[in-house]
Amino acid sequence: MVEKEMRGFEDLECYKLAIKVFHEGYRIASHLPSEEKYNLVDQLRRAATSAALNIAEGYGRYHYLDSLRFYYIARGSIMETLSAFILCDDQQYTKGDLSNQRELCHSALRSLNGYIRYVRGQQQGKQEYGERAVKEAQSPYDTADLTTTPQPTNSQFTNSQSPNSQPTNLP
Repeated sequence: MVEKEMRGFEDLECYKLAIKVFHEGYRIASHLPSEEKYNLVDQLRRAATSAALNIAEGYGRYHYLDSLRFYYIARGSIMETLSAFILCDDQQYTKGDLSNQRELCHSALRSLNGYIRYVRGQQQGKQEYGERAVKEAQSPYDTADLTTTPQPTNSQFTNSQSPNSQPTNLP
């Protein structure tokens, strides 16, 4: 018996549905009028692309809280794509597609929400890193008082200059 090859995020149902949303977004974008090229077309393509890319990126993260952050962004991108579909329908750029587009986006959201629930339950990385999301190390610089400008010391001046004196060797 031949075993199915595991491909990671590509096997996720929510990713497959996000790809369908992506294809629908690009299909609609290719039919929009040229005056929408740098507005609705661009926004629709970026939102549709973002959903699939954020699912993939979240899958590549180790700590579950870090992964969830990307899945939440993907969820927002799917909603943004749906909003673009609604706007296209409102402007009568598309006819009769909204019902299917809405169902596609809602299916992708349901699937993604289910996967988010699963990831939350697994809590991968919790033992190693605890309950908090993975963060960069604290800055080695003292940032306590950033409101005042540091004043130079007298050792930084040469030729008997003080902080308030004018340079003597002007051209």
